[in-house]
Amino acid sequence: MSVWPAWEVQECGSVTSWFAVRLDLPEGGRVDVLAVAAGGCVEIEEVRAQPPLSLDDLTALADWIEEPLLEACAAHSAVRADVRAESAGTLAARDRPAWPSGAEGMRLVAEEYLAAQGRGTDPVLAVMSATGRSRRGSLKLIGGARDAGFLTPRHSRR
Repeated sequence: MSVWPAWEVQECGSVTSWFAVRLDLPEGGRVDVLAVAAGGCVEIEEVRAQPPLSLDDLTALADWIEEPLLEACAAHSAVRADVRAESAGTLAARDRPAWPSGAEGMRLVAEEYLAAQGRGTDPVLAVMSATGRSRRGSLKLIGGARDAGFLTPRHSRR
């Protein structure tokens, strides 16, 4: 028997996880179960068996998969808790690091831009990484740094 997480949905502070369970029967039979864990309960959502199970076997199925399924649910929630604890002190991918505004911020954008050019890497990507902003937001910051005179103009003016 094998149990593995299929997917999970996080909504309004609660987590719903689905687990796939495969039970190999003697003589080449197989039972696939989709179970959902939410709110401290584990429920069977779908069962597919080849050959089909009798009603007695279907009743006994819960006993067959109960222990491995509960162990997998507990292990999965422990891993999720560890990941949550590790990321508690770090910024999430969508959180922006503190970045100064005004002339100081434009000067730092220009420094990052010029350093990336000197390294031969993509300067816009470097500004994106440094500021935590999207490509469009980084291009606006770079344009502001150009307008403020920290970077050379893109095109010569006639």
